[in-house]
Amino acid sequence: MKRASPPNFEELAFKRALGQFATGVTVITTRAPSGQLIGITASSFNSVSLNPPLVLWSLATRSASMPVFRSNSHYVVNVLAASQLDLCKRFATLKGDRFEGVSHAAGDSGMPVLDGAIAWFECHNRSRYDEGDHVIFVGEVERCGIHEDAASMQPLVFQNGGFHGLDPI
Repeated sequence: MKRASPPNFEELAFKRALGQFATGVTVITTRAPSGQLIGITASSFNSVSLNPPLVLWSLATRSASMPVFRSNSHYVVNVLAASQLDLCKRFATLKGDRFEGVSHAAGDSGMPVLDGAIAWFECHNRSRYDEGDHVIFVGEVERCGIHEDAASMQPLVFQNGGFHGLDPI
């Protein structure tokens, strides 16, 4: 099989091109063996399969929470509403206890489901793939749900380095 040619662009050009693709924003949550709640903001979420129900997301290999996510059996993908920009920023940047004052409930697996999320997917940590400077996580969805007002809620969207809502065309 022929190998890929070396890139003919700078890393910044690649990042700028990727930034043109609008993505939803999620917070991935889990619980460390110590009981500490762990959560990170991720926009790298996507569906994979309906049967079996599979989703994927990715995390930088250098992330401090990588050991917990790599070894845990379960996690929750919380899809954020536009009104939850503060949660997005908290789970992306805050050092210390990111869950302090954050309303959530334990899912069936004991992992935290964030109150107010438009949708959530409680996943078994089915497989992981080391690719480049990230690990791709494939989760088998055991339970999912949507907010009772999801039809009237705006999703939080990230595109071109900024956050947006989404208006119908």
